[in-house]
Amino acid sequence: MTYDITKPTAPTMPNLGKGVECIKLLASQITPDMREAVVPMLFPALGAYVSGSEFQYADLTWKEICGQMAHLIADSGMGKGQLTASIEAIMRKFRQHDEDELQKLVVWQKAVKTKGANKEKPARPDVAFFFPPSDVTNPAFLQNAMACETCGNHTQYYNMTEIEMADRLCGGHRQVSQTIRNIYDKERAGALRATADGVTGNPTLRANITFSSTPFSARKFYKYELFNGVLGRVVFSYKARQNRSGRIPRQGTYEESFLQKLDKFIVRLEACKGRFVIPQLNKLAEKLAQDMATIADLADDDVLWDMGKRAIVSAWKNGCILYILNDQCWTRAMSDLVEWLVYHDLWSKMQIFSDMLKGDDISTLDAVKKGPKNMLEDLPNPFNEAQLEVLRLSVDKPKEGTKRQLSVWTARGFITFSNQTGLYTKTDKYLKQDGKV
Repeated sequence: MTYDITKPTAPTMPNLGKGVECIKLLASQITPDMREAVVPMLFPALGAYVSGSEFQYADLTWKEICGQMAHLIADSGMGKGQLTASIEAIMRKFRQHDEDELQKLVVWQKAVKTKGANKEKPARPDVAFFFPPSDVTNPAFLQNAMACETCGNHTQYYNMTEIEMADRLCGGHRQVSQTIRNIYDKERAGALRATADGVTGNPTLRANITFSSTPFSARKFYKYELFNGVLGRVVFSYKARQNRSGRIPRQGTYEESFLQKLDKFIVRLEACKGRFVIPQLNKLAEKLAQDMATIADLADDDVLWDMGKRAIVSAWKNGCILYILNDQCWTRAMSDLVEWLVYHDLWSKMQIFSDMLKGDDISTLDAVKKGPKNMLEDLPNPFNEAQLEVLRLSVDKPKEGTKRQLSVWTARGFITFSNQTGLYTKTDKYLKQDGKV
């Protein structure tokens, strides 16, 4: 395992080398202190340009690039607004498309008003907004989903600068859980209703969304969504508070030369059609699945395991986007970035929510100290069963799971047991990976 998600410092992003030139270009406009936090947030916007393509995952299912949701978390004044500037640059084509669609509605509304009460009103034109306003209501969201479905199964994209905006899109906070799960799983909206104008549609929810908030707002928003799969379906990118520097960081200018370079990558996303299999990416997904199982076993943490599985799928979709951006070629630098995205997502979740996942209610700063613990690392070498039992109790795990954990560690080749001494010894296989979680 390359990264240790138990540390308070974020996993270091790998060098953006060959094959990730688009991400490197976008990152060049972000201040150095915010690049690692913003990079994972760029993919939902880029992925919204991909319609009519499917990629085969390692489990042999076919997946579209929609359903991507990412949440940027940082304290107030730390530069979260730079994400919006990057997104506006990426979404320029969507903005122009939506302005043209809006003009169709304006013309229609004027025509309706000029007709008398007894005159036949013109039918509302078919319009689909690709980058709707972030304060959209739930009925408007579903109506637009139907329009986007008619318009070639296009993905609509939202950038919500405050996480609370999601309540309005979902139709209230109680509907957040179901809506997020439906979007991630590309389910239908479940919105079939009879109205005075006929029967409403029930569109497949093809949407990508980015959120931004402070740690406090994030903890409050997801407080009741920790164990129903919502947390795993959203990618998190957390920027911890740093020392006061007294310097005003210089942000990007997004000049015409930059936009021209960016447009060349956007064209590749728009032009991608068909079905694809990326063997190198699926092989990486298999490796990451093994890593996630190892991490969960060392910490004896089922919640971490569940989140890890979905973190792989989210990063895998980002890998598909990188593949398109790199003219359908794969490189080592792309593998490195996809792997980092998985660990950065899990590290961010543990920094913000680890205490809440254990049922506690403490501050965010204290949550950092209660992340997943590699219990084998905290044991002496050799050790006995009683020592593991005491350690489990100290981290609020039942002692009844001691024997099972020893059995799992033995099966994975992390430890061996001596009948003569009654002690467990850490194997070279485990020690070579430095016991990282």
